[in-house]
Amino acid sequence: MKAVLETVSQHRCFDGMQGFYQHHSEIIGLPMRFSVYQPPQAQYSSVPVLFFLAGLTCTEETFMIKAGAQRYAAKYGLMLVTMDTSPRQTGLPGESVDWDLGAGAGFYLDATVAPWSQYYRMETYITQELREIVLAQFPADKDRIGIFGHSMGGHGALTLALRNPEIYQSVSAFAPVSSPMSCPWGQKAFTHYLGETCERWRGHDATALIEDGCHHASLLLIDQGLDDPFLSEQLHPDRLEMACKKAKQKLILRYHEGYDHGYYFISTYIADHLRHHRDLLNSSH
Repeated sequence: MKAVLETVSQHRCFDGMQGFYQHHSEIIGLPMRFSVYQPPQAQYSSVPVLFFLAGLTCTEETFMIKAGAQRYAAKYGLMLVTMDTSPRQTGLPGESVDWDLGAGAGFYLDATVAPWSQYYRMETYITQELREIVLAQFPADKDRIGIFGHSMGGHGALTLALRNPEIYQSVSAFAPVSSPMSCPWGQKAFTHYLGETCERWRGHDATALIEDGCHHASLLLIDQGLDDPFLSEQLHPDRLEMACKKAKQKLILRYHEGYDHGYYFISTYIADHLRHHRDLLNSSH
């Protein structure tokens, strides 16, 4: 059955269309919001599509408003899709108490521990339901799909790509939580969503996935600011770099003097990431 989309708003942008949408999610069991930028090329043919996963506290609007990505998506003929970072208004106790757990902090996994397991199924929502909606109702090329993200969303992009390499032909990240098992954000989220057993956590940790034999055929691109206040405690890109080196996973990890964790950093390098995806997706077509 075709999902019924409510159009929240649409805006002409660089000769393409920026839209914001809501629908009832069968996977989540609640309304979910997402946004799509259709480049001008989408008026005439299907185009490659990039799914962007945003960071803690963000929504389906954050990336589209702050990153300045539409200019380059229009130039390169790329569709952009981003979604809310968690279910909202679930009624679960404590869902809005902490900014790094619950609402706005879904960590792009399917929770297995009550009460979170009732609604927090972001991995299945993104890889299955939302992907199918986009492919069915927008001119997206099912054979040219990439994924990227920022911070918690960088974690999500890396792990979903490593867990589903048959879906995502390209992947990149800005300041990702590269080893969530080793940092306070990840330990808190994983304990609540997945339970106390650390072995369950490894399947949602990019560094551990690579250590355990997962591989992505494409080159991974990661940008990291050296003035990022979360770098040493939360992000640990060095651990991911070491795992990639040992596993011979192709990786470009770039450090940038003076840049922090925010969207000024992302907007500076967004063109590089869109070119990275364009080149990989077009070469696979």
